Amino acid sequence: MNIWPLSIFFTFLLVASFANAQSPKEIEKLKQFNCKTVIYKTVDGDTLDMLLFFPEVEIATKMPVMIFIHGGGWGGGNKYKILGAPFFGTLESLLNNGIACATIEYRLTRLGKSTAYDCVVDCKDAVRFLMKNADEYSLDVNRMGVWGDSAGGHLCLMTALADNNSFTGDESLKKYKPRFQCIASYYPLTSFVNPEFLKGSNFEKPERFIPLLGGLVSEKQDMAKLLSPAEWIGKNSPPVLLLHGEQDKVLPIQQSIFLEEVGKARGADIQLLRVKNADHSFNGENPVPSIEEINKIAAQFIIEKLTNN
Repeated sequence: MNIWPLSIFFTFLLVASFANAQSPKEIEKLKQFNCKTVIYKTVDGDTLDMLLFFPEVEIATKMPVMIFIHGGGWGGGNKYKILGAPFFGTLESLLNNGIACATIEYRLTRLGKSTAYDCVVDCKDAVRFLMKNADEYSLDVNRMGVWGDSAGGHLCLMTALADNNSFTGDESLKKYKPRFQCIASYYPLTSFVNPEFLKGSNFEKPERFIPLLGGLVSEKQDMAKLLSPAEWIGKNSPPVLLLHGEQDKVLPIQQSIFLEEVGKARGADIQLLRVKNADHSFNGENPVPSIEEINKIAAQFIIEKLTNN
């Protein structure tokens, strides 16, 4: 069964993915996968794409799909971050269990041009694109999940939790309404409206949020609330796994603690994995659980929610 006919993929050659990768190590890692680069939309003259990974074993039925959203402070990073140590083992496990994966690009924040709102719109449009083309890619839109780290941790929460009608983008994708079965969010920002959770961090200075919100939080209260996952979580939200280093100085663990507390108070299915001895990106000596264990924990959570195994 040929579930990925070339005529319907609008793809670049895989070698183009290799050329755009950031290091020889990433190029070598990509070579072991069955993956394709696909453009999902054009905005302001720029194309946005995603890298789709498919299980090596042919799947007779439609596959669950897990969408990865990279971090980088909303203004940097790229889709190849999925190949990094905190995620690579999880990616392998998901593919080995028949779960397709996508890692997406989105507009990065640029002062006066794009904000974190545009990031969310693009992330939702990427999922809408997968829904629109689900038959061609053999994807099961009823078994979708989303994961990401740092800024991507925030964006994956927003992608799954926030009202779709509040973040419409490409008109051709507008009618698709994504629903998710799980969220795995690594060391995210969960609230723009609680600055006390950012004291002592990289985001303590108010001006740090100008490119994200289009102004100071004090000037953009409505936008700050709109872009805060803690404002959206509730009893009907998909299950959430938060993973956060206890020594995080970029986005303090209080961000995840707060979302867990708010979520549980509202009846959400949410849990927080605290990683001891770990800073942002789980950097540090002897993190507990280890990076290998974190990969296994995240994979087990996702596989259970998407395959009922």
